[in-house]
Amino acid sequence: MLAKIKEEFGVETLLSAPKDVHLILLMRTLRMFAYGSTTLILALHLSTLKNSDTLIGIFMSLTLVGDVFISLLLTFVADSLGRRNIILLGSVTMALSGVVFATQTRFSILLIAAIIGVISPSGNEIGPFRAVEESTLAHLVPAAQRSDVFAWYVVVGTFGTSVGALISGWLVTSLGAEEGKAVGSYQVVFWLYALLGCAKAGITFLLSDACELERVVQKPSAEFGDAEEAETFIQQPQAASTPKPSSKWAFTQISPSSRKTLLKLAGLFSIDSLASGMASISLTTYFLATKFGSAPSSLGTIMAFASLMSSIGNIAASSVSKRIGFIYTMVFTHLPSALFLAMMPAPHSLALTVFFIVARATLASMDQAPKAAFLSAVVLPAERTAVMGTLNTVKTAAQSAGPLVTGVLAQNNHFGVAFVMAGFMKAGYDLGLLHWFAESKMRGGSADEARDRARQQEDEEGQELR
Repeated sequence: MLAKIKEEFGVETLLSAPKDVHLILLMRTLRMFAYGSTTLILALHLSTLKNSDTLIGIFMSLTLVGDVFISLLLTFVADSLGRRNIILLGSVTMALSGVVFATQTRFSILLIAAIIGVISPSGNEIGPFRAVEESTLAHLVPAAQRSDVFAWYVVVGTFGTSVGALISGWLVTSLGAEEGKAVGSYQVVFWLYALLGCAKAGITFLLSDACELERVVQKPSAEFGDAEEAETFIQQPQAASTPKPSSKWAFTQISPSSRKTLLKLAGLFSIDSLASGMASISLTTYFLATKFGSAPSSLGTIMAFASLMSSIGNIAASSVSKRIGFIYTMVFTHLPSALFLAMMPAPHSLALTVFFIVARATLASMDQAPKAAFLSAVVLPAERTAVMGTLNTVKTAAQSAGPLVTGVLAQNNHFGVAFVMAGFMKAGYDLGLLHWFAESKMRGGSADEARDRARQQEDEEGQELR
């Protein structure tokens, strides 16, 4: 029974994974710990500095806009400049942003640091990290085991967010956030953020050359490595090596077939991300503090428990997706969470509001691991970083408008309307995903089928050039 449980929840896959996989999971944990700690207090910190709700919304929106351009630039050149170099650069900017927030209080300086650096206003992934890391994980593990690895990638992230929020809430309370020392206590959290950025940069030096796209392979193997396209929508002939993209801009390497899928997904993900921006963790905690007067320690405990339940839900995501498929797992877990989000502003009691928050969190991120595994199967290995980077950029761009919408509504005493709108938008995304991709099937990977699909892809590219 123990062996069955280990297999069912991907423990065996995780234990047998290469060292690089474990290091990437560790970096993800530290990063999300940092995001969780600062996201809890970001809106409260800006409010303490006498900024209006509209300005807070503008701040978060412009932060995400800046992240769009940085992510777009870095993920498109990641495979040319080196994935480890991109992760290192992102970690350094993350540390520098933390230092600025820990030492400065002027709105303009904080805004510049947030735009140029890496500060998460939503508690979710920002910067180039996720696209590069997911592409690397897909490169390191075979297709059959990706759903397990991606599930744990999500689990350790939500666990990190949970612990970060909990520690941040109690830390600022113990430092006197409610006794006239709010700004100083919040700045201590940003010092911690900078320290975690430095630690993450140090771990980058432990990653091996296997993380990079260019890897010479003696022969195809079912072990962890490059024999990974047995279950992809688009196949390429097996070769002795996986070359780096000839162009420095990896986007030019995306095949016509992949671009069609990319456009559909980009449209759907933008709707979902706009809704996420309207109901981020920072705005949710600000809403609770405004409506119920909740203390930072209470907010930290609530968000920590919600993230912990999210981690537990994510453990089961891989097992569910093996039985009903990636798309149905994404829709049937995400749709109920959208309805919980829409109902969140209705209760007049804190307890019932927290119930909706926790219920939403338990289901909301169960679609992340199947989504990552689905995306890694949609495109060729050389396209993954560019495709995932493009989608993350589109999502961030759409998300950037969300805080501004919520800020304007909050300024006009309609804070709760933002959550209702976001819930219905997310439900629309789920129905669209079901409509467009429910019939998608994983294809087998025989040599003949691979050659046929590769030939078809070459014909499409030839037609496009002509």
